[in-house]
Parts: sequence; structure tokens; C-alpha cells
Amino acid sequence: MKTIALFFLMVIALKAHAAEIKPDFIVAADGSGNFKTVQEAIHAVPDFRNKTTVIFIKKGTYKEKLILAASKKNVKLIGESLNETILTYDDYAQKKNTFGEEKGTSGSSSFYIYGESFSAENITFENSSGPVGQAVAVWAGGDKSVFTNCRLLGFQDTLYTYGGNNRQYYKNCYIEGTVDFIFGAATAWFENCTLYCKKAGYITAASTTDTTKFGYVFNKCTVKGDAQVNSFYLGRPWRPYAKVAYLNCTLPDLIRPEGWNNWGKTSNEQTAYYAEYKSVGKGANPNGRAKWSHQLTDIEYSVYILENVFRGWLPEGK
Repeated sequence: MKTIALFFLMVIALKAHAAEIKPDFIVAADGSGNFKTVQEAIHAVPDFRNKTTVIFIKKGTYKEKLILAASKKNVKLIGESLNETILTYDDYAQKKNTFGEEKGTSGSSSFYIYGESFSAENITFENSSGPVGQAVAVWAGGDKSVFTNCRLLGFQDTLYTYGGNNRQYYKNCYIEGTVDFIFGAATAWFENCTLYCKKAGYITAASTTDTTKFGYVFNKCTVKGDAQVNSFYLGRPWRPYAKVAYLNCTLPDLIRPEGWNNWGKTSNEQTAYYAEYKSVGKGANPNGRAKWSHQLTDIEYSVYILENVFRGWLPEGK
């Protein structure tokens, strides 16, 4: 009962927080706002504005292929309802463009984010194409991006954390998928997120560069899913220097005992850095993990603080 009560208090607090912020633009499909589409509102944001532009999106399903250009800085999207404010599209990698060419993984995204200091709250981001191979819901390519209380829905390649120098923060988010459903080169911290594993696959496919100290950090996250027992890996290295750490996370028995996969290359075992600290649940297996992975000591764990991982940026102050 305490857990249920706490959940409702969090929902009320989030709604109150959203109500306190006066939006610059309102998007409503029924015409009751400033714009009927999200893309129109994004276009209306002044280029290179130094102040935050707040766009409030009313309940509705907005089927749009969205682009937030690099010139649209400091844009904040706030949804009226997490489950009922849905930004969606249905492209996928093998789908043909107007020239008969395959769109590819990058071309499949429902939402492209290039602008620096983007943030989103209470919104569902979706690729609705289904289990058809690579189909990105969010292509997050801007530095200092923050997602709070958002859902990211898809199958393979749901979230593309693009750009080796980019820093991204995900708090209280729900992210689902099958194969490599969180992938890319950015440094990303996931705080108290739910990772929902569907069918079978790999949670992460990091492509961290050799010069980047931290890749993905999952802190106090919970892995769930409808996948079968021993059907999911914590990750595999899309590029040789992939870096992923699960800290104080709850892992179910759908996680394979060895935890990590080398993507068919033993050489990746020498370069990738995969680590855990105090994993709990039926999927926690510190003594049986891949020999080339790491169980962090208290001293090694102590370096995993936001200021270190994000090179001085503190997203909670945004």
C-alpha cells in the first residue's frame, strides 16, 4: 500500500510541477492551442535562443516524423499526460525512401534531436512499426539532453544515443525493446529507470569511443520483461571500447548468467569495459559473469557520480 501511495504522490507532484511552468507554445490536435502539430511549434522556436522555450503538448497521438534542428537550443517539451501524449512514427531500416533506397537505421527514427540542452517530461516517444528490424524511436544527438518521466517504445534499436561527446540524462523513464534497444556512443546516465525486455536480445549496444571515460551508467534501475529465462544479455559492444555499468540494479532471471556478449569477437574482451555493482534479483550472478567483465569494488564504484560522469555538468540543476 505504501508503494501505491508513493506512486500517486509522485504523479500528483509531476502534474503540479508541469502546471507551474508557463508554456511559450501550446500544441493541441483539436486546434485549441497555438499549433496543431509538434513540428510547427518546434519551427516557431527562435534559432539559438539562450532562454528555455517551453512547449506544452496536450493529450493526443501525434503521428509526425520530428526534427529538432541544432539551431533550436534550450527547448523543453512537456506532455499533458505520460500515457496519452504520444509522439509516434512508423519508419524502419528496410523501408524505402522516395528513391527506392532503404532508409537505414539512422533514417528510421521517429524523432531527431540535434539541439543542445533539450529536455522532455511526461511524454511517450514511439516507433510503431513493430518487430521489423531496426526502428528507432528517438535519435538523441544533442549535448545535455534530459528526459524525465518519459516512455520510449519500440523493438530493435529503440533509443539511439548518438555522438561521442554528448551527455544525456534519463530519470524515471520506461524504455522497452528487443535487440540492442539502447545503443550508441554518447555518455548516458539512467536513473531509476525501468528497462523492459521483449522477446530476446541485448539491452545495450554501446559504441563508446576509446577517448571517452564513461559510456552508459544505469543507477538503481529495474529490468523487467516478458522475455523468457536466460534470453537477454546486459549488453554487447557495437564498437570495441564500449563501456557500460549497472549500479545497484534489480535484474530478473531473463538475464543470462554470463551477462555480457563479445559480439563474436574475442578481441572486444580486451577493450570493452562492462561492470556491475551490487546487482540484486534472480538475474544477479556476480560469480558467474563473463570473466572479462568487472564486479566493482567500493573504491571503483565511488567514481560513478554525476559530476564525474558528465564532466562537470549537473542535469538536476537544469
